[in-house]
Amino acid sequence: MQAKTVIITGASAGIGKATAEYLMKKGFHVYGTSRKATGNIKDNIAEDVQSGGFIRMINLDVTCEDSVKSAVESIISEEGHVDILISNAGIGIAGSVEDVSLSEASLQFDVNFFGTLRMIKAVLPYMREQRYGKVIVISSVAGVISIPYQAHYSASKFAVEGLIEALRHEIAPFGINACLVEPGDTRTDFTKSRIMAKNASEDSPYYTRFKRSLARMEKDEQNGASPFEVAKVIYKMIKRKNPPVRVAVGFQYKLVLLLKRLLPARVQEKVIGIIYN
Repeated sequence: MQAKTVIITGASAGIGKATAEYLMKKGFHVYGTSRKATGNIKDNIAEDVQSGGFIRMINLDVTCEDSVKSAVESIISEEGHVDILISNAGIGIAGSVEDVSLSEASLQFDVNFFGTLRMIKAVLPYMREQRYGKVIVISSVAGVISIPYQAHYSASKFAVEGLIEALRHEIAPFGINACLVEPGDTRTDFTKSRIMAKNASEDSPYYTRFKRSLARMEKDEQNGASPFEVAKVIYKMIKRKNPPVRVAVGFQYKLVLLLKRLLPARVQEKVIGIIYN
């Protein structure tokens, strides 16, 4: 059988790296991308002799349309097809709605939402032509339940959720699937890579509550699930012929999202306030 070709954005660390390693061991040809990657597209940085899988890292900046197009074209030139896109690259900007500047908010959306959109638009023509493909977007539980002082991150993930809900209808006639994977708190470098809004300083009227909320988030993340748990869920979505529109990672987060549907909005708001304020 022909090996499946996978593109994973943000594959240099965290969920992206864990997913690349997991899929390699399952025999996939994995093309990981990162802004810092310097390798040749023909060079394996890792390989699994038993399965025939490998990982190759290539340079790609999801905020640059030319970079996205060039990277996808180079993978097509090498493999002749692309079967799965895992859109994982993302950043988090922390601060109150008032403190986050418009330029910071724009960066948040340029990476998380428009970066995903650029990747999807780049691979769809090839997937349509071959009448097969899967688009798997890494969203977040925060894309369903908005978190204070992470409003712009949550909003970017809410936007991605809406994008994929519509996309599924549009691409289904071409034999292409799309779905969302929603991790909760996960132990990755995302915690230390989080960008603090410049105005979220001691001079901010929100500073005390912001720092308390941020400390709670960081503690939960560093005590969260392994990124390999997310990788296993992603693999299950790849294997499913018709994956559901979304799947949360971990029983507790599935329960949280169930309660989101069942509880009155006022109760949900009070619970979130208790946790993060």
